[in-house]
Amino acid sequence: MKFLRNLLASIIGSFIALGLIFVLFLLVVVALSEDKEITVKENSVLVIKLDKTVKDYAPKSEDPFDEIFGANNKRMGLNDILNAIENAKYDAKIKGISIHTLGVNAGVAQTQAIRNKIEEFKGTGKFVKAYADVYDQKAYYLASVADSVFMNPVGEISFKGLSSEVLFYKKLQEKTGVKMEVIRHGKYKSAVEPFLANEMSDNNREQIASFLNAIWVEMLDDISESRNKTVSELNKVADGLLARNSKLAVENNMVNAAIYFDEYENKLKLASNVATKSKLNTIKLQDYIATGKGRILNTASDRIAVIYAQGEIIYGKGDENLIGQDLIINALRKARTSNSVKAIVLRVNSPGGSALTSELIWREIELTKAKLPVVVSMGNVAASGGYYIACNANKIIAEPTTITGSIGVFGVIPNLSKLADNIGINAEQVKTNNGPDYSGFEPMTDAFRTVTQEGVEFVYTTFISRVAAGRNMTIEQVDEIAQGRVWSGVQAKENGLVDELGSLKDAVIEAAGLAGITDYRIRNYPSYKIDFEERFSGLPFASTKEELLIEEFGEENYKLYQTVKQFSKVSGIQARLPYVLDIK
Repeated sequence: MKFLRNLLASIIGSFIALGLIFVLFLLVVVALSEDKEITVKENSVLVIKLDKTVKDYAPKSEDPFDEIFGANNKRMGLNDILNAIENAKYDAKIKGISIHTLGVNAGVAQTQAIRNKIEEFKGTGKFVKAYADVYDQKAYYLASVADSVFMNPVGEISFKGLSSEVLFYKKLQEKTGVKMEVIRHGKYKSAVEPFLANEMSDNNREQIASFLNAIWVEMLDDISESRNKTVSELNKVADGLLARNSKLAVENNMVNAAIYFDEYENKLKLASNVATKSKLNTIKLQDYIATGKGRILNTASDRIAVIYAQGEIIYGKGDENLIGQDLIINALRKARTSNSVKAIVLRVNSPGGSALTSELIWREIELTKAKLPVVVSMGNVAASGGYYIACNANKIIAEPTTITGSIGVFGVIPNLSKLADNIGINAEQVKTNNGPDYSGFEPMTDAFRTVTQEGVEFVYTTFISRVAAGRNMTIEQVDEIAQGRVWSGVQAKENGLVDELGSLKDAVIEAAGLAGITDYRIRNYPSYKIDFEERFSGLPFASTKEELLIEEFGEENYKLYQTVKQFSKVSGIQARLPYVLDIK
């Protein structure tokens, strides 16, 4: 009877599997057959709406499953965005740009890079206008570059200065009996502070206030120039929330006028020399990129390799969202063994992570430097392990708003001994030797803590020695600005952690100069390939897990869940920033 039941279950399972494969096949056919050719019409306005996730590097996947489930439509590459705006400068069919976005799904450094490129676009004499029903702070920062900024008459602008919130879990640990055992080096290493205290330390408050103010000054300087307002006037607006409605926003010259969208469209028509009763031709930035405008065409034989290291640093392969040693090391090797590649730019956008992986990548850069010049370009964040893999480059160029530094390390180990005692669990160990050992069900011994602290100190000493050698500084000089302290790009240049302030383009130009070439094209690395088994192991049949959790728990509760979950996955000694550093 049991045999027949198992046989029937197997047959039914096979039919279900075949049915799913058939449905997926049909979806692939439909997805591939529905592609429509996108054309740029005469007198078009390029519409910039940054509601998709902006990543430094987001190559379009050729995987048909990504097409089916819309993965390619959920993110945009910063390099594609900048190239598209560059191409639009000289595209006779593009008359101007309309910035029309409620929010900007990008980091501050990415937003500044896009803003700077739009500023260049204005230099051609073409118009730039902006409109939104409601502006959040980053959206207004981007929109302020426009010739004219408009808003809905009942809209508002959130312009109140930058802030960052840190959650603390010490009491939660005491109540649940689940404790995070922390061993660290660096008085500013705030990644683990939430597990050690119930409130923010003076050191941590000092560093957060320092880099927030530095980034805010950068934003204010840009807005001040575009809106012809002093920094003092802008701070007064932020302090008094004097852009909280359209009337105040107009009075304080934060916008040019409060109008409805149909009236805004008429302004776009007038600027495009289109009759009011005629249709306004617009093309979305993402569609413009899809026409091939996300690339800069160049037939030069020499190449500059741009290798993107984005995401947390883990030990393993890595992917588009995580930095693993396999992908980055392979990319470095491919680039340096290519006859056409003359220099390498490593674009780092990472809060850090595994110290071991950081060391492995550092070593590969050492080997690469012996053959080719290596320049680092820092994105939104290049801190801790992210700085570790950058410190030995020939040149380091950071965005002014880059968050960097955080040269410090820590180890964190979950301990369930109090919880186990509360619910009546007793753990007994048997072992052959007397060396310090650890069980999550027993309190951490002094001997094990001592050994682990030695490991942390060893990694920290190695880390600062790498920085000292790479930056031509003494160990003492590095230690003075290390201790886990976080800096903005501007501050990092002042204390010697970076060489220059600039964009990815500036880093490419610097690399070409070091290589002694003037005519070149860009080759992007790494190549992200997913095999059949990997594809089906995480196939999203409807929404992604992240989308489902956010829908179920809400955005703020999901962030709390994400913080605790990520800490539970920490393995080995870490060189990284806090898991959630959300600048608002």
